Amino acid sequence: MVRCPECAAEIDVDEDEVEEGEILSCPECEVELEVVQTHPVHLNVISEEEEEEEQDQEKKEVLGEEKEEIE
Repeated sequence: MVRCPECAAEIDVDEDEVEEGEILSCPECEVELEVVQTHPVHLNVISEEEEEEEQDQEKKEVLGEEKEEIE
């Protein structure tokens, strides 16, 4: 059992069934959480800024691949 870092709600997480990098959602406040450690389980809130940065990076990678194909 771990607590949501945003609202302190208890989240039932089995440390043997989660992996680092896995994304979970808090059942109370619905914030997205990333598993950053598994033994013991530690969660970090995924901010909107981080999500936008990841999406921008993915777009750049896709566009870069398309440019290489054209050249």
